[in-house]
Amino acid sequence: MKKIIISAWLLILLIVIGMLFWINEWKYSLPTPVPDDYHAVKQGQYIALKIKLNDTTKPVFIHFFNPACPCSRFNVPAFRKLATKYGKQVNFAIIVLSSEHYTVKEIQEKFDLNIPVFFDAPTAVACGVYSTPQVALLDSKRRLFYRGNYNSSRYCTDERTNYAAIAVRKLIDNDYHTTFSTLALRAYGCSLPDCKK
Repeated sequence: MKKIIISAWLLILLIVIGMLFWINEWKYSLPTPVPDDYHAVKQGQYIALKIKLNDTTKPVFIHFFNPACPCSRFNVPAFRKLATKYGKQVNFAIIVLSSEHYTVKEIQEKFDLNIPVFFDAPTAVACGVYSTPQVALLDSKRRLFYRGNYNSSRYCTDERTNYAAIAVRKLIDNDYHTTFSTLALRAYGCSLPDCKK
């Protein structure tokens, strides 16, 4: 009888853990709700950046990051790989969007990169970003080339839908005729300013 009770409790525990995992997976696979006061920013629109970068002649890749967002945390290796591969051709920067306080050094340590980090929510609004993680890729004239997701895979492992890498390559090749799918452009992840769905 004791074995049956223990087995029943273990089964219930496994079911609860499975349900919690499924709910969490499902929640972050849904598009992020668009805020009521959202103003869309179109591809090709000029973005007046207030952040200061060393080289103003190169395109700019802005990573919008919230350390409390699970999707943002899963995304760190994908961003690091892009910054390492294209860092000589493109300016990479991180903009932290969080109600909690972090230092530049703490964020750089999370990414294991020595790149500019800013705490500038108005840049997210200027780029049309309302969730994390998101990319805003600007050409050398500061026009929005791409704003969207890194990948359709939560862990950024699907090379066929590696939207951020595709966008960087297209911009470097001056391919302005690229169109991106809805999956690339519709925001998924954590709503701003806090990590919630």
